Amino acid sequence: MLVDTYGRRATDLRVSLTDRCNLRCTYCMPEEGLQWLAKPDLLSDDETVRLIRIAVTLLGVTDVRFTGGEPLLRPGLTGIVERCAALDPRPRMSLTTNGIGLARTAAALKDAGLDRVNVSLDTLRPEVFHQLTRRDRHHDVIHGLEAARAAGLTPIKINTVLMSGVNDDEAPELLAWAIAEGYELRFIEQMPLDAQHGWKRDGMITAEAIIASLSSRFTLIPEGEQRRGAAPAERWLVDGGPHRVGVIASVTRPFCAACDRTRLTADGQVRSCLFAREETDLRAALRSDAPDEEIADLWRLAMWGKKAGSGLDDPSFLQPDRPMSAIGG
Repeated sequence: MLVDTYGRRATDLRVSLTDRCNLRCTYCMPEEGLQWLAKPDLLSDDETVRLIRIAVTLLGVTDVRFTGGEPLLRPGLTGIVERCAALDPRPRMSLTTNGIGLARTAAALKDAGLDRVNVSLDTLRPEVFHQLTRRDRHHDVIHGLEAARAAGLTPIKINTVLMSGVNDDEAPELLAWAIAEGYELRFIEQMPLDAQHGWKRDGMITAEAIIASLSSRFTLIPEGEQRRGAAPAERWLVDGGPHRVGVIASVTRPFCAACDRTRLTADGQVRSCLFAREETDLRAALRSDAPDEEIADLWRLAMWGKKAGSGLDDPSFLQPDRPMSAIGG
């Protein structure tokens, strides 16, 4: 098992498959992009599957989420999913994506064994999408969502970040659209994960503001902590249900006490938290022919030292030295 000194058990593995992305979202990276990891530094498909196998068979991981960067840019993605679906026990598998490549990959990913997807979409307005992402690809995301629904990659969750003066007026409109389309909408407070370090706490749209905006049009009934468990999103029933909306308030309402995640970066480093500054190198162990149990012990030790919280609730918090695209959201 992966346990820490606070008694938390990590059963949810987030695997970053690449640091590359085909969008340039203003809250994530600069317009010119970043210096990408060199190919030899990235885990190979075999190395990635081996680490996931160790996590599932030796360390008690039950859920695997593939992330990036943009994971659909990973050439071997379908094969990785298929091989992980053959593990015993079989983990539940999901994918977080910007949706641009889903129209051509959704059916193959479903056939390979992927269970569901989370798709990032911050606006229903193509011109605002272009402003936020610096790319004219809004229609591709919509088509990708439709393909994912047709393939049965459900429930489909939409991840939305609201930016002050850009799309912060869209919350009710986005929720009405998500309900009509059968998607589950989740708003995420903007976090300090941008490589250019432009995040400012006083400019962030808070969970409180999001709920107030939604309540201007909908009646929201909180589900409560018992239903939430270790999930990062607080959820509300919309107009009595059955539809729900979630808010992930990592900054103003941290959920660290119930965190059940462990993270693997695209270059084979274990992170106990998205905002951790310490990493444990599993790639070196892999490439020195270390046995599975030795690698599992390194992973256990990395998680044992997990801190009580992310530090985001501290006004003096400094941003991590690695951008989100290298760590995995």
